[in-house]
Amino acid sequence: MAVKLRLKRMGSKKRPFYRIVAADARSPRDGRFIELVGTYNPVTEPAEIKVDEELALKWLSDGAEPTDTVRSLLKKEGIMEKFHNTKNSKKDV
Repeated sequence: MAVKLRLKRMGSKKRPFYRIVAADARSPRDGRFIELVGTYNPVTEPAEIKVDEELALKWLSDGAEPTDTVRSLLKKEGIMEKFHNTKNSKKDV
């Protein structure tokens, strides 16, 4: 089963709010998901990003592929850097 970290759109018309979820790649965008990883609210100024760091790192280490948007959000939060550091430190040992 291919797992992706992606955005699930919530909110009303013209007031989007997104949940960052781990979902099967075959399921629809707003459909079933495995686990909630965080939230993203682009309407607020500045945009509000909340991510459970432990969950995100767990899913990334288990092989989940983030979409381009989720990858940039995780990069802003510094999670991608931590993931790459832990991955590279395991290779060195």
